[in-house]
Amino acid sequence: MPTYDYRCKKCGHEFELFRSIVDEAVVLCPKCGTVADIIIGKGAGVIFHGSGFYLTDYSKKHNIS
Repeated sequence: MPTYDYRCKKCGHEFELFRSIVDEAVVLCPKCGTVADIIIGKGAGVIFHGSGFYLTDYSKKHNIS
């Protein structure tokens, strides 16, 4: 199940929940019980591992010495 970030509309408390797609749509703040809004994140960046990523994986085959 994915993790979602929420912020309470009333008290501003931020928290995470593991939620399924079939769970109830309304989420309540665990501190005050008010409805919380989902926080839309920027997502994760791409991480390249290893040397010569472009040369070895995506470019035309070159004779590299």
